[in-house]
Amino acid sequence: MNKFKKFISIIHREGWKFSAISLFVSLILLVIWPLLSFISFLITFFILWFFRDPERNTPIAEGKIISPADGKVCLIDLSVPPEELQYGTEEMQRVCIFMNVFNVHVNRVPVKGQIKKIIYKEGSFFNASLDKASEKNERNSIIIKTENGIEIVVVQIAGLIARRILSFVCNGDKLNSGERFGLIRFGSRVDVYLPKTFKPEVKVGDKTIAGETIIGSL
Repeated sequence: MNKFKKFISIIHREGWKFSAISLFVSLILLVIWPLLSFISFLITFFILWFFRDPERNTPIAEGKIISPADGKVCLIDLSVPPEELQYGTEEMQRVCIFMNVFNVHVNRVPVKGQIKKIIYKEGSFFNASLDKASEKNERNSIIIKTENGIEIVVVQIAGLIARRILSFVCNGDKLNSGERFGLIRFGSRVDVYLPKTFKPEVKVGDKTIAGETIIGSL
């Protein structure tokens, strides 16, 4: 019973409605098409597993930037934040983390601070690992101002399969590093824009854990 309760607790609430629909379909198929129902039950369990939301141990380290996403670093470069933020034309350091369907998709705050702005923009659904996804895809951009007055930009980008980005925060919210701030459904990417003084501590190809992996320092 305790193991079951633990399993229930690590599934994000967003996963229950999708799995309930899939379970309902599975039960119907069990009556009219048993073989197909087996596949449908497997899909139900996959949905539950996809929406897992395990606890994380966020390191307390001043000046460090924590990974906002589980996944793999797919790009580190200089780039201008999304135009809808009206953040100017000056380039910032950008770290891009790609999440495939097997990664945890709950995103976490990379640094302690206050949310200055949130802008959502509709868009296309290219493969999130492609560079053009940052410009063309559906995205949700957040500006976070640290206690030291430094601003960073976090952008949730929908992927090829993803069709909705969920945000759990509002303008003005004060957040601690490692707190949950959003979720992207089924395959996606998170870009972090940082000042040029940022020193990366990861490289392209490295795997990251949201709320735990230090990706660099200010």
